[in-house]
Amino acid sequence: MSKWGLTGNTEIDSLLNLATSALSDAADPNGATSGHELSVALTRAADAVDVNSIRFATQSAWFERRMLDYLGIAALESRLSQQIGDDSPESQAEVRALTETRHLLQREARAVVQRRFELFGEPATEAFMTEIAVNRALGRMAPAEMQRMKIAVTRMAKKLATRQARRQRQKLRGQVDVRRTMRANAGHDGVPFKLAFKYRRHRKPRIVAICDMSRSVASQAPFLLMFLYALHDAVDDLRTFAFSNKLQDVSALQSLDAAMDLILKLVGNGATDYGQVWLDLHDRHWDTIDRLTTVIVLGDGRSNGANPRLDLFATLIGLAKRVVWLCPEPQGRWGSGDSDMLRYRPFCTSMSHCATALDPEHALDETFKSYR
Repeated sequence: MSKWGLTGNTEIDSLLNLATSALSDAADPNGATSGHELSVALTRAADAVDVNSIRFATQSAWFERRMLDYLGIAALESRLSQQIGDDSPESQAEVRALTETRHLLQREARAVVQRRFELFGEPATEAFMTEIAVNRALGRMAPAEMQRMKIAVTRMAKKLATRQARRQRQKLRGQVDVRRTMRANAGHDGVPFKLAFKYRRHRKPRIVAICDMSRSVASQAPFLLMFLYALHDAVDDLRTFAFSNKLQDVSALQSLDAAMDLILKLVGNGATDYGQVWLDLHDRHWDTIDRLTTVIVLGDGRSNGANPRLDLFATLIGLAKRVVWLCPEPQGRWGSGDSDMLRYRPFCTSMSHCATALDPEHALDETFKSYR
């Protein structure tokens, strides 16, 4: 017999007893700890149906139901449906008891699933959504995804910086640094208990980034700038320029949000003139480029029919260590209309389609690798 004074299916009696104990403990916190039995039963049910594998909030109701099934709620619901049409006082009392028990079990199971989701599901969901955003075409990024992308790009940039730091201090396999070894073991009469090895120190990259901020490219430029602003510690010298029909030095802008507003105000949404950009670079910033500098260009190479100044671009290539061009347009459109991409391509170290946030990451990693 249950604490409700009812008799019947063993599973029903067990659930009723668990519910009664929990309700009694809620009313009397200083009473017996039998309500703990419900918590134990719910934990056992959650483990049995592997609630820890939850990944999305939409799975909550399914896991909740599986937990209740494990506890035997089907028998309770069957009994409830049988008694609900009986108007006798005994049946109505049983209906109230069964209904209250079902509501309690549903509420507590839901709470368990929610806690497990917060612990195991939300991080997995966030990682999944971030992966989707990182692989989404940059021009189709929804405004709601921008904050997630900022976090993701910052993490990617930190990984790049860490990877570069490891490259910069690379041990020369098997080559002992005799002087450092002797100094380190001076207290052992020169006996080399501890060996010191030689390391190859790589130069930090020097980068000049030139970003097209015209209407056709402005949606992609922030992502390259995100990487660059997050990479200051990994780059020995970083200069950043933005343009549409005139070149603007934006290297001093450290905050990306503030930088983007100012950049768009200064140079954004104009008609692109790449020839004028190379001329501005030549006249005002030519000394920023030398044999240790990698020049990264983000743009579609569309000059609206203006002179592309291939002569200046060819001279630029002769000055720099590498020239990397990231184009937001697919390769099939290069050279169409007013595109000068195919005319610029012979002078570039590499030229590739910049479709997702992974493409600037790959380009920067390849740039870092070249500084050995």
